[in-house]
Amino acid sequence: MDSERARLRDLSQRLLRLHGLLLNRERRSYERRHGELQSRTLLELLLHDEEFAWLRSLSGLVAHIDELVDDDQPVPEEVIERVFGEAARLLKSGEQSAFHDKYRDALQDSPEIVMAHSEVSKLLPRLRADC
Repeated sequence: MDSERARLRDLSQRLLRLHGLLLNRERRSYERRHGELQSRTLLELLLHDEEFAWLRSLSGLVAHIDELVDDDQPVPEEVIERVFGEAARLLKSGEQSAFHDKYRDALQDSPEIVMAHSEVSKLLPRLRADC
């Protein structure tokens, strides 16, 4: 079961890096329009502002994975596979949503985000056409 926790931990770390890059990109965009942000203000924006709302699905996924890793109880295999599937759908499905529109723009704008996406994708299952 330690290997399963290690898989989850690896996914969390890669998603967290990607999330950080996306958040920094969004922060720079916001600061160009509104001036420099303090870290506390950025956290408030991430939690409550509509402009940052698209990142919350990724934030929530990372938090969920970290809860599973930190839990003392064994994590059932089906839960682990569901989490990996959720990550794949979020990042790779291409469905129309605020997240996917902004994420697509970020991928087109930043080679660093493309590389982080690639690192996460190495861990994720391929999506079936009906997903």
